[in-house]
Amino acid sequence: MADDGRAKRLNMKSSQDGGVADVAELRARVAELESENAKLRLENLQQAGGIAALESEIGQLRRQAQRGGNHEVLPVVVSTSVDLSRLDTSIVTQISSFLGTARELLNLALTCKSFGWRQPVSTLNWSLVEDVARQTVCLRATDNEMGCLPRYGRGTATWLSILHRYEHLLMFDVLLGGFIQHRNGDKTAVCAKGEDYCDSVAVSGSNVMSSGAHYAEFLIKLGVRACIGIVRPMPGLNASAYQEMFFLFDKNLYPDFLAQRTDDWGNSDVHACEYDCDDGVMNRTKWDWENDEMDILWEGRECCESGDTVGMLLNLDEGTLTVYKNNRRLGVITDGLSGPYCWYVSLYKNQAVTGAVSIKRGALPDSDGATRA
Repeated sequence: MADDGRAKRLNMKSSQDGGVADVAELRARVAELESENAKLRLENLQQAGGIAALESEIGQLRRQAQRGGNHEVLPVVVSTSVDLSRLDTSIVTQISSFLGTARELLNLALTCKSFGWRQPVSTLNWSLVEDVARQTVCLRATDNEMGCLPRYGRGTATWLSILHRYEHLLMFDVLLGGFIQHRNGDKTAVCAKGEDYCDSVAVSGSNVMSSGAHYAEFLIKLGVRACIGIVRPMPGLNASAYQEMFFLFDKNLYPDFLAQRTDDWGNSDVHACEYDCDDGVMNRTKWDWENDEMDILWEGRECCESGDTVGMLLNLDEGTLTVYKNNRRLGVITDGLSGPYCWYVSLYKNQAVTGAVSIKRGALPDSDGATRA
């Protein structure tokens, strides 16, 4: 019986020793896992900090670009090849969206098939470039602008082509007078209608230019009975009240125009200025009864023909309006400009000739008249 008791005590001690060993092993494993977990947490925090720093830098560069900052100060980074599969797709998309223009995105697509080819993870089979172009258009374009853009359709219109169209989109969204209409429903083009010698005006009212340099091109079609220029924005003007002849140099309407004046018009008293495509003269007005300047034979004066393109460069840093014809600089038509302006076209019929003009945004020309790429 004594031997049996000793055997039981030995078995119990052996069992206790094994349990202690198991507990020690488990504790060691727990410590190891906790250490690994701590390392992963630290790594995640470092990655999150890097992403946050990257997003902050992107935001700063976006704001600098919007203010017209000097792009030459941006850092140039030389790097070895990067495995894009290790980067989150949303980060790559965000970085790509900073490129901003259709041409830059096209160049990106041409650099690497990973950017330009359709992504298998996308249910719509869009490439990275297509998705960035889509997001850019949807974020920037207003409802009116979207109505003037082609609709996306696989095989017919890509988002990259829609973005390119948006970048060059200007439209005549305000029609004043009863003798003008959009041509074939296209808001970027207008034509005269109705009676002969009855003026009406189309204004690009949603495109208000208050600072910097702006260049637009006007294609003349079906005759040259058109005047092209700039006018103060007048969003409170009731277009429906002017269904007869409308003329920005009509003295009877000057009180209506001046009632729209705001403080941001500034000190310039040039409220409308135009180039007459028919004979090349310049007209400008202060909207008073005595100081209109009409049929001015300015230096560089030339008339236009059907098929010509008239370029207008409004430089509000210098306060000048310069005229171009078929990418050739004619000269400065007026100076002393400040405050906000909009593009406009004034049209009228002359017997069988019906003027028509379309507008689009153009690249800023160099001093010699050649446009930049």
